[in-house]
Amino acid sequence: MRPHIIVAALTVLALSGCSAGSLGSSEDDGDGVTLSFLVDNSETNSKIAEGLAKDFTAANPGITVKVEVRPQGTEGDNIVKTRLSTGDMTDVFQYNSGSLLQALAPDKNLVPVDDPGAFDENFSTSVTSNGKVYGVPFGGYNAGAILYNKAAFAKAGVSVPATWADFMANNAKLKAAGVAPVIQTYQETWTSQLFVLGDFHNVSAAEPGFADAYTRNQTKYATSPAAVKGFQRLRQVHDAGYQNKDFASAKLDDGIRMLAEGTGAQYPILSGSIAQLTANFADKAKDIGLFAIPGDDAAKNGLTVWAPAGVYLPASTEGAKLDAAKKFLAFIGSAAGCDSQSQAYPPTGPYAVKGCTLPADVPQAVKDMQTYIDKPGASSLALEFLSPVKGPALEQICVEVGSGIRTPEAGAKLYDEDVKKQAQQLGLDGW
Repeated sequence: MRPHIIVAALTVLALSGCSAGSLGSSEDDGDGVTLSFLVDNSETNSKIAEGLAKDFTAANPGITVKVEVRPQGTEGDNIVKTRLSTGDMTDVFQYNSGSLLQALAPDKNLVPVDDPGAFDENFSTSVTSNGKVYGVPFGGYNAGAILYNKAAFAKAGVSVPATWADFMANNAKLKAAGVAPVIQTYQETWTSQLFVLGDFHNVSAAEPGFADAYTRNQTKYATSPAAVKGFQRLRQVHDAGYQNKDFASAKLDDGIRMLAEGTGAQYPILSGSIAQLTANFADKAKDIGLFAIPGDDAAKNGLTVWAPAGVYLPASTEGAKLDAAKKFLAFIGSAAGCDSQSQAYPPTGPYAVKGCTLPADVPQAVKDMQTYIDKPGASSLALEFLSPVKGPALEQICVEVGSGIRTPEAGAKLYDEDVKKQAQQLGLDGW
């Protein structure tokens, strides 16, 4: 899944809206300092940014933070890149972490942060360039995981699986109990990818150097024994008859409903869908748990995560503004900053700041995610945070494999051809 597809998906899941805002530069306000803070215009991010600005300003009377917004998607990316290149960026700005951040040339255009040790390693990795950390976390983690209905599990007498063999054995029992074991919603094609994308923790556990070798065109999905398994398992679920009967026509809303009502037991999906679950089925959220997509080795079982966005300091921020901006970033990357974000918008994933705690009333699935983040080695970044190599056709390929139209091996090979085009456009070595 390409980053812009992930962002678009999460925008839908968070029920985002649009608003307008200026893109003017900040100015000193009398004897104090006024900082401009640029964020994308999704409802979630706008509310979080406004909450952070309000709480920081209240605690720092000499500094005022004013939030400005930009569009999402390609238009917003172009605004960020243009403003950085012309030296006209706001004093502080929010943007993607991972490979998209690297496209901003952080060593040239950004200022490193002062206390990177305060962050979870997955996040720090996603905002690091040449050994320097350039951002603080904005929002929480998302994950490629499986949401499950606890009542359906109890009825079938099954427990959370730690291996793929356990998962398939559970599916047989769930089907026998009259429940669709695995929900798939291929009418919205992006939802088809999670058995592949969410499996990357298992890939990197089996082949630790996969991301680097993949970027250099030294390994492929079709030739890697670990990577091809995502496609193979997608097809196994179909061939065993474990999908809901309307998998080809069902949409995300249908999948959430089936999960909440218990007519479907498990839904491989981005964890950001928890927001939609709580919005539409608030009384059911406590009955929905989350577990990592299982692999072959229970000892290496872990969660594939999408790191939060970051908040960054452009190189054009100098003097008193830079000092004030560093204080603002330190606030965002602290327990007080996490609390501010939680009050502004209910979190749908764990924070990447060490020492932060989630509100007691977060959905059970979010609490389940936290257990993976807290356990050393039990979570790792999705491939798109480690490699810029992506292709646009993965979702359509996954639909074909998961529908029995294309073999897993043919699907993996086709995706390798798909990513080749983009890698060549990026001018990457080895392609």
